[in-house]
Amino acid sequence: MGRAGCCCRGAERLTSPSLVRRFRPLLLLIIALCCGVHLGQCQVATPQCRIQKCTTDFVSLTSHLTPAVDGFHTEFCKALRAYSACTQRTAKSCRGNLVFHSAVLGISDLMSQRNCSRDGPTSSTHPEVHHEPCNYHSRTQHAHTHSHVHSHTHSHAHGHSHGHSQPGYLFCGLFGDPHLRTFKDSFQTCKVEGAWPLIDNDYLSVQVTNVPVVPGSSATATNKITIIFKPYEGCTDQRVYQAVTDNLPAAFDDGTISSGDPIHSSAGADGATGKVRALWISERSPGHHVELHAGYIGVTVIIRQLGRYLTLAVRIPEDLAQAYDATQDLQLCLNGCPSGERIDQAGHLPLPLSPPALGLQLQQLRRPSYASQTQASPYGAVQVFGVEGAKERCREQLEVQDIYFHSCVFDLLTTGDANFTLAAYSALKDMESLHPHRDRWRIFPRSSSTSTLQSDSQPITQFTLLLLCALSSALM
Repeated sequence: MGRAGCCCRGAERLTSPSLVRRFRPLLLLIIALCCGVHLGQCQVATPQCRIQKCTTDFVSLTSHLTPAVDGFHTEFCKALRAYSACTQRTAKSCRGNLVFHSAVLGISDLMSQRNCSRDGPTSSTHPEVHHEPCNYHSRTQHAHTHSHVHSHTHSHAHGHSHGHSQPGYLFCGLFGDPHLRTFKDSFQTCKVEGAWPLIDNDYLSVQVTNVPVVPGSSATATNKITIIFKPYEGCTDQRVYQAVTDNLPAAFDDGTISSGDPIHSSAGADGATGKVRALWISERSPGHHVELHAGYIGVTVIIRQLGRYLTLAVRIPEDLAQAYDATQDLQLCLNGCPSGERIDQAGHLPLPLSPPALGLQLQQLRRPSYASQTQASPYGAVQVFGVEGAKERCREQLEVQDIYFHSCVFDLLTTGDANFTLAAYSALKDMESLHPHRDRWRIFPRSSSTSTLQSDSQPITQFTLLLLCALSSALM
């Protein structure tokens, strides 16, 4: 007769006290973070139970800390003590709340692991903000702090309060044939041949010029980008940046690489800190990758050349993006492409099975005069892709079959230019580095089986949260 127990060999190790003690802090804090964000999945907190605020403050205090930074241990312990003090203040109203008890146990275990004393200084949840007029983040933080204090005083005097949120950011991207991702995360494929404004407001103007990719096709791609940073009193004069195919400069039109006085410290790749100016250019890869940083208005622009065409990604504060008048309403990032310029069908991008334009281009390549002109070209040769071949090539760079993958396949079938694969991949990575909302990163094409994955993500998330709650109960 064998000993009763788990039917899976080695499963006993999962319940060993040492393993539970080792991973319990991590599990408990995951519970607190996940359930704190999704109130109601584990246990609904009453309005008086402010454990979610405690957890949010702790994340804010520690998000910038890394073990490689001097003073990491001291600052982390100070944040833990502040987290603990916050939970103590709301202990009475949170009695019986699973999220609260998970956080308390997680704090205790982390203090033991980090050898943090219970007594000592704590981090301030409202650190002093140094106002820098030419630093958008500092300027808005300063305004937010003052409005918050005014609102707090006003609420005590009149018995009510108003919510004040941090400024939001918007993202816009353009790449490939060309594919446009608007501020509203609408994904479109457009013709828009010639010069078109992407952004045009009181602070910034971004214009792109698109040219036909292959003869006989309506598909175009970007070969010129013009950006105008408009004058901002006390911070910068007007600066113009222009990039064209084979000329991606690391300077503005007047030859300068920055503008305005130094505004704040910035950590470089070597770990050293220094001052950056209100507006400056960073060349990441000569002739291939340039970034423009306008700290005075909180704008970041990434421009790349891949093959013979350009890609662009922009992050801009929402309040600045909305600062325009009726004469500036034609903005592709804001309103998308005009309906007559759309190639996609309400979000669905039909794949060309046998594009005649590509066959015409291949015929031209066989002509001696044309071939002699292209032999010295740094760009890859045109290829003929079938649907499966295009998908296979795109899978080399793009694992998830979202709209970026779908756009990659469309571009290969339309143009036969493998550089568009790198363009889609780079556009995806630039979006991930600039887009402020991670939950909106993935867009799946309509009438695609992959959209099922997106629609099923919510039940999976709920199941994961319930499983975490169950684990927490078992560990406690």
